[in-house]
Amino acid sequence: MATNKIQTGIRFEPELLYKIAYVAKQSKRSLNAQLEFLSQQCVKEFEAVNGAIPMDYDQIYKK
Repeated sequence: MATNKIQTGIRFEPELLYKIAYVAKQSKRSLNAQLEFLSQQCVKEFEAVNGAIPMDYDQIYKK
């Protein structure tokens, strides 16, 4: 399946990863979907306080 999402490697303490996976299961989400959801919430909260984050598409896509 093709996707435009960027794959990353993230390191977690085992206990934190277990707890996030637990919350994901309770929310009927995959671990990846839960991490994406939490990241989106973090950005929304930041932008609500600090304004929109400017996008540099050349940097994002390394043009």
